[in-house]
Amino acid sequence: MAHGHEHYEAGAGDPGAAAHALHADHGPRVLPADLSAPPAVAAWKTRALIAAAGGLIVSAIIGVIGGPLGFDHVVRAYLLGWMLCFGFAGGGLCLLMLQYVSGGKWGLVLRRPLEAMANTSWLLLVLFIPIIAFGKRLYLWAAFPTAEAVEEGVKQHLLTESQAHSLNWKRLMLSPVHVSIEIVLVFAFMIGVGFILSNWSLARDKDPNAGSLASFEYWRIKSENLSGIGVLIYVILLTVVAIDLVMSLDITWYSTMYGFIFLVGQGYGVLALGVHTIIRLSKYEPLKTALRKTEQYDLGKFMLGFVMLNIYLSFAQFLIIWSANSPEEIPWYLNRIHGGWWVICSLDFIFHWVIPFCLLLSRSFKYDSRKMLALTGWMIFARAFDLFWMIEPNFNDAKGNLHFSVGILAYIFVPIFVGGVWLYFYFTNLASRPLIVLNDPHTAEVLEPEHAH
Repeated sequence: MAHGHEHYEAGAGDPGAAAHALHADHGPRVLPADLSAPPAVAAWKTRALIAAAGGLIVSAIIGVIGGPLGFDHVVRAYLLGWMLCFGFAGGGLCLLMLQYVSGGKWGLVLRRPLEAMANTSWLLLVLFIPIIAFGKRLYLWAAFPTAEAVEEGVKQHLLTESQAHSLNWKRLMLSPVHVSIEIVLVFAFMIGVGFILSNWSLARDKDPNAGSLASFEYWRIKSENLSGIGVLIYVILLTVVAIDLVMSLDITWYSTMYGFIFLVGQGYGVLALGVHTIIRLSKYEPLKTALRKTEQYDLGKFMLGFVMLNIYLSFAQFLIIWSANSPEEIPWYLNRIHGGWWVICSLDFIFHWVIPFCLLLSRSFKYDSRKMLALTGWMIFARAFDLFWMIEPNFNDAKGNLHFSVGILAYIFVPIFVGGVWLYFYFTNLASRPLIVLNDPHTAEVLEPEHAH
């Protein structure tokens, strides 16, 4: 993809001057002197904390009055909230690296939100502690970590022969110690690469040669070299996380497409949150000047691509399992369509795919900021709803048996708590640096006058 460097030699040192040279008749828009986040971000942080506090209080009440099963639901809902936020942090890093590799103006306005997401990785590592601490309520590999424990579980009829076989064969990867090591390695990569790319992003604006072709090329090549291999490594590590924390909820089930489904799902959620963020910020400077309808429209098309890919991968997984009709595989879907789960399955299809797909097909819709704001918020909810459909039916009390109780309300309030905490640090990161990257060849392009479409 072209990076547009050839357009900027005349305006070396000043991207705005380059745009003026190209569009002297109309003149470029001018960024304000203050590129920091508007005061509204501080208000968003406060709201996030209030939501987190409210979610925590209600979740604690559910855990107490709901009894043992109520507490189990709280733990399961915590996993949902954690996976949702991990998708934002890890997906934000992956999309940031993808933007460096591919180039494009869309990444200029989205870069700071992506960096802010990626820089919350340390928080997700801290928030992982309750998952491993209460892992026995979620995972058979945590409840039966040794061959002796598995044998005893079979004798007490706590495990089936199939589950015992799977636990013994998968122990090299799935055990409390091994999973903890794998998660630490995943976050070591995410924190390290996110830190490097974020620091380089700030350093490029302080480059003494900022605005010159040599500076553009230096930072482009440097970022591309790290991001290229980084995307590949992240895809592998994400697959490990998806297997360890979600697929292993049903120890006997497996899918070779699971990692890719989560990868695309992360892109789906990250784009929804990123576009939602920049549209809200476009009410204030500097995004009010920098965000054109052109880039908003391009991001809408990008979102449509992820929606379509999400549909394709999920349907492909279903088609492969349905055609094979293997007794080891089909229970995963049977548990999600029987006993009332068919309603949730149908709503998931409508919420997660049909609504975004139909709306994003419209050209005018993608140009409308208010409609895009509503849709991106809806897509974040739909992503959480999809995770509920994937997580809850793995457990014996919910397999093929959708039931409503006080405990099930945890799936609303616990993710609000986890999400509120995560959003607080996301907004903190967003406010910690200028919202616009200046030493980038695309800066001048987004400041050009907008033409009719």
